[in-house]
Amino acid sequence: MGLFGNKEKHNEGGLLDVIRCDEKEYLIWKWRPAGEDVNSTKKENAIRYGSSLRVKDGEVAVFVYPGEKGNQDFIEGPFDQTIKTGNFPILSSIVGAAFGGVSPFQAEIYFINLAGLIQTRFAVPFFDVADPRFLDYAVPVAVRGDIRFKITDYKEFIKLHRLINFDLEDFKSQIKSAVSKYVKGVVANIPSEKGIPVIQLERKLTEINDVVEESLKKRLQNEFGITVSSVDIDAIDIDKTSDGYHKLKAVTQDITSQTIQRQTNANLTNMEETLRIQRESMAQAQRLQNETANLSAFQMEKQAEVGIAGANAFGKMGANGAMGINLGNGGGMNPAGMMAGMAMGSAIGQNMAGMVGGMMNGMNQQVSSQSQNVPPVPGNDSYHLAVNGTSTGPYTLSVLSTMAANGQFTKESLVWKSGMANWQAAGSISELAGLFAGSVPSVPPVPPQL
Repeated sequence: MGLFGNKEKHNEGGLLDVIRCDEKEYLIWKWRPAGEDVNSTKKENAIRYGSSLRVKDGEVAVFVYPGEKGNQDFIEGPFDQTIKTGNFPILSSIVGAAFGGVSPFQAEIYFINLAGLIQTRFAVPFFDVADPRFLDYAVPVAVRGDIRFKITDYKEFIKLHRLINFDLEDFKSQIKSAVSKYVKGVVANIPSEKGIPVIQLERKLTEINDVVEESLKKRLQNEFGITVSSVDIDAIDIDKTSDGYHKLKAVTQDITSQTIQRQTNANLTNMEETLRIQRESMAQAQRLQNETANLSAFQMEKQAEVGIAGANAFGKMGANGAMGINLGNGGGMNPAGMMAGMAMGSAIGQNMAGMVGGMMNGMNQQVSSQSQNVPPVPGNDSYHLAVNGTSTGPYTLSVLSTMAANGQFTKESLVWKSGMANWQAAGSISELAGLFAGSVPSVPPVPPQL
């Protein structure tokens, strides 16, 4: 430690000191007047009133006055002034006018480094760590690293340590001993608390380092009054030659293999089930497509049968005189009968076409719900119809026309289509109002033949 004895002559003949610390690396440094040895004496601690005090930025000077109360003045840097009662609150109650500015006062002066970081290495020798799943197989583990710390709360630090007996190397030794104890406790509990297998500790170094650092910051702050800046674990060594390591590795490898096999079997089972569902979905879609195509052909066939049936009925009606032709009696044409037969055939054809069209529409809706929603063809709007509180449809205008003719669709029926805000009565929609213009008047009775 350097000693500084720059002195200035007081205007009354006393010798004044320049109190400062020029040490490059230190944590706690005690100032002594020039020419004094390291032994703590009253002469060594005799400070003359009016001496110069210089405190650099990042350090604090602590004046410790004798007495049971432990009176202290803390002068934080930067500071470069003479020692006066005006800038030393405690000194003002100790130094009286009798000193005349030349008599010394008793005080120990310590400089505390607040800016510098102290770095020290630590090593935790091999200790047993057990996997919570296999407590019988303990594995030797060692930890190496370094820690950096500094003093931030110097008042708390002074409460915990006697500055007069402070030795940095002894202090660093205490820190290393505490760090080794705490690191050992954290790493030993990591497998159970964090679920990290013992044989994977080396690969989880970063995660373990974070846990260790968080633990050390709190404990060293409370126990030593220092602030931990960083903890860097260089390595976590596992004794791979130990019997416990080989046994634990063999057991965990068997478990890992079994787990992988079970997962593989589960994946294969899930894949087979997925493929089965896909096959069934494709088959169902194909059936619906075929049924739709067959239904179209069925509709055309039924329409043809309706036409043929109408023609046959028309022929029979003519043979029986329903058409107004009475060949046997030499009679002439009967126009009223002809019109009635044609109307009847037309009605039958329309009814059959409407029934088949409704079946087609229902099938098309089912196919659409199974695949995708296809927008309606422009100019061919479809409406949903409310029947007994349930939405049915949608139905095209042609189907609704047939339903209106059959009395299944009236002006009071509630309908809705895309774009409408709410359900409305069919008679209030101009597009549908024409379907209810009126029914075809009944055919007048055939006048009696004279």
